[in-house]
Amino acid sequence: MNPQSVTELRAFAIWWKDLDRWSPQSVRVSSWHWPPSVIKPLISALDRRCELVDKKTFTLKPDHFLSLRFTGEVEIRNLHGKEDFKGTLFFAHAGDIIYSKIDVRNGAIGIVPSDVPLATVTSEFPVYRIKKDVALAEYIRLVFRSNHFRRIINAMVSGASGRKRVQPESLENVKIPLPPLPTQAAIVARWRKSEEQRDSARGQLQSVVQSLNQRMLECYRSTSPVDVLAQRCFPVSWQYLEQWDGKSARAVAYRLACPHFIPLSTFAAEATELVRPWEEPDHQWPVFGVDNVTGVFFNQHQQGGDFNAPYKRIKRDWFFHNPTRANVGSLGIVPEVPEDAITSPEYQVWRITDDTPPGYVATLINTSFFLRLVDIHRVGAVKQRLYVENLLRIVVPAQPAAFMTDIAERRAKALDAIDQARREALKSDMEIEALILGTKTVNGK
Repeated sequence: MNPQSVTELRAFAIWWKDLDRWSPQSVRVSSWHWPPSVIKPLISALDRRCELVDKKTFTLKPDHFLSLRFTGEVEIRNLHGKEDFKGTLFFAHAGDIIYSKIDVRNGAIGIVPSDVPLATVTSEFPVYRIKKDVALAEYIRLVFRSNHFRRIINAMVSGASGRKRVQPESLENVKIPLPPLPTQAAIVARWRKSEEQRDSARGQLQSVVQSLNQRMLECYRSTSPVDVLAQRCFPVSWQYLEQWDGKSARAVAYRLACPHFIPLSTFAAEATELVRPWEEPDHQWPVFGVDNVTGVFFNQHQQGGDFNAPYKRIKRDWFFHNPTRANVGSLGIVPEVPEDAITSPEYQVWRITDDTPPGYVATLINTSFFLRLVDIHRVGAVKQRLYVENLLRIVVPAQPAAFMTDIAERRAKALDAIDQARREALKSDMEIEALILGTKTVNGK
């Protein structure tokens, strides 16, 4: 029997002596396709670290705390001044592996980056040092990200529903392929090539955004005698204040300092078209969301009968944003979407009203200059929001039509490059998965 087919069978048999835990899922994992001599326990490539942090002698700083994402990325965690952590902490060093006992099954396992020489984690994040004479750090990371390894981890979870954990002893005994270092290096090299192509494509788009951001800054600096966006104090006449709020006052000061800038309302307007999906209870409605990473994205199909509130229609080249997270970049332009595409009623939808290229506006809303303006135009007390009416009051430097068209065209070319890199990356990911699983070798066989 093909060992992979056990993951597809509805019924199967296994000897009692081979059971590790009483869970059907734990025996539905297939095997690695490598020679037995290559398959070894993960602990043979790792050493467990248990370096306790002595808070009496070690001064904790903001850059000592880590955030581990489901994508496997490890970043500095912003605690907003709460460095006086009360619990027990352990040291993690650059190049170490850390994982979340609870969320490892979702992909929360990664490597501390080289630009973080020393960090701290709680007991929920076991720390391991990689044995460099046995494995390459990037190869181990690729193994962690493979679908097969994820299936193994998901079969290991233990504990109550919602708080299932993978204990260190269980993870350490997982068997993985550990071929010779040259073979690992060859697999890593193929992954790096794909990553370089993706990074190059993303860099093209970032270059367009940065060039427009620089243009905005130059126009602002040549117009305003002082930088009211950065000043700690600034005067504003009482007659211009609409509410007693520091950010609103700064927004007023900015608009007064740039009298020749144009408001977004000169080329944009609200576009709220309500849809009542429950009127078509059997229809599968495509629902879209927005975030600060991908912009507008497809979220899910939802049956009409499951809706209990009107949603908002969206169309290609319209825009919408999350009113509570617009200041961190949760704004986006709508790509090609179905005619029945909708989004949450909480999101703010707007569109271009003249011949301003949508691609130019899509670039503008991603500049750091514009996001600073978004931040000071939000309203509210505890949870500030950016409504369309607040957005349309933002003033920006007017630009020649030729310049806006050039920005839009450069953005379109960058998006084409990203799309091409994404397609190539899918092929590469499948190849890397096959190389790690062992169904393909580095020499192509």
